[in-house]
Amino acid sequence: ARSTLDSKVVNRDRDRLAKICVDAVLSVADMERRDVNLDLIKVDGKVGGRLEETTLVDGIVIDKDFSHPQMPKTIENPKIAILTCPFEPPKPKTKHTVYVSSAQDMKDLHEQEQEYFHKMVKMVKDSGATLVICQWGFDDEANYLLYRNELPAVRWVGGVELELIAIATGGRIIPRFEEISEQKLGTCGVVREVGFGTTKDRMLFIEKCPNSRAVTIFIRGGSSMMIGEAKRAIHDALCMVRNLIRDPRIVYGGGSAEIAASRAVCDFADHVKTVDQYAIRAFGDALEAVPINLAINSGLNPVKALSEARKAQVEDKNPYAGIDCMDKGTLDMKVQRVFETFHGKTSQLRLATQVVKMILKVDDVIITHPEQQQGGQGY
Repeated sequence: ARSTLDSKVVNRDRDRLAKICVDAVLSVADMERRDVNLDLIKVDGKVGGRLEETTLVDGIVIDKDFSHPQMPKTIENPKIAILTCPFEPPKPKTKHTVYVSSAQDMKDLHEQEQEYFHKMVKMVKDSGATLVICQWGFDDEANYLLYRNELPAVRWVGGVELELIAIATGGRIIPRFEEISEQKLGTCGVVREVGFGTTKDRMLFIEKCPNSRAVTIFIRGGSSMMIGEAKRAIHDALCMVRNLIRDPRIVYGGGSAEIAASRAVCDFADHVKTVDQYAIRAFGDALEAVPINLAINSGLNPVKALSEARKAQVEDKNPYAGIDCMDKGTLDMKVQRVFETFHGKTSQLRLATQVVKMILKVDDVIITHPEQQQGGQGY
């Protein structure tokens, strides 16, 4: 993960970010199947603060706050009701018109609406829920009733976030109030509302979940561009760790693997007596493009750097010798602890080979000259 983050904008804090990525993947990894579902890792960010304040939350972070400002900001060991039904009176499925001709009619209508709200709140309270997370919104009257009944609530939570909350808390998504029961409630260690500086931005942290197979990497940064770069860099690191779980084999970086492979391919070409040896040797020479470009990007002399690495591999019999991009004073990538996953390296070489084969299958290219398009041949 550190090697992946070395070339990114966030490399100043690569050690801590690499540890966060490894911990996140190991939290959701299925070691029996040797696979990782990255959908269980939510990467979220908020403008403000420093990159060093990026944290791994053992649970879910949602960009919402409690619906009423006087609701408690921290709830420990809550019983969470996850609802996809709105706190509002039922609506007829056909067109309807309500005529209000007197104050009494308005009062009856209001009392009927109040009865619906009281019934919904009572169903939730009777189930033992102490926190409501609703996919839909509710008006101020329902919000006030929830507050008076000491039932904190969160509204307008997205469907994807509801699924992650259900996975993390062990709860069930409830589509109707009549189906609420204690068995369908989720739980966690603590739900807290966090404010950021002097702004009104607040977010909810759902932490210490019993099923920690859903985690969140919460990124802080000075601008939205910085957070976007950090998200892309962290995604690359997460994919690298996932590949390492799928196939734990590694190869050392810095171009050492390509140089060693190039030498092996060229040695094999010397034993081929047909014209195929030229194609094999060309493939081996092409592998050296990776260390050459590494040296160029690092500001080194590409010919000298490649010669020194190849010399170290041949004379010292050290297959880990590569390009010293970080100017550490040693060519040994094993000492520098620079390595890549075997799965990723083989995928790169396989893809590059397939692209070349596809280009070679194009046996002719027709180019139309401008003078021919202007009717020079009588068309």
